[in-house]
Amino acid sequence: QVQLVESGGGLVHPGGSLRLSCAASASIVTFYIMAWYRQAPGKQRELVATITSGDSTNYAASVKGRFTISRDNAKNTVSLQMNSLKPEDTAVYYCNALTITKEYWGQGTQVTVSS
Repeated sequence: QVQLVESGGGLVHPGGSLRLSCAASASIVTFYIMAWYRQAPGKQRELVATITSGDSTNYAASVKGRFTISRDNAKNTVSLQMNSLKPEDTAVYYCNALTITKEYWGQGTQVTVSS
């Protein structure tokens, strides 16, 4: 069973930055796509960003130009650099990984943007 462990969440002021990391217990080259999702209180979980095994990326319109997803196959990690954070970015952020047959989720890390 593959485990995904997120880290890097916390409290930040509006306009600030955070970098989230997701460490996998297995080689991430087996995942054809990895992603970050988020879920704000009272809202559905939403897709934030994706990165394929070929390093193609895609972003939600709400974070495009502010967030950057990347992966490091040598370290088995995927990261999310978040800049120019807004209060509406406040949510629990989840790491997600897909193989052809399975889907894995991390436990989530809280990001709070507040003055």
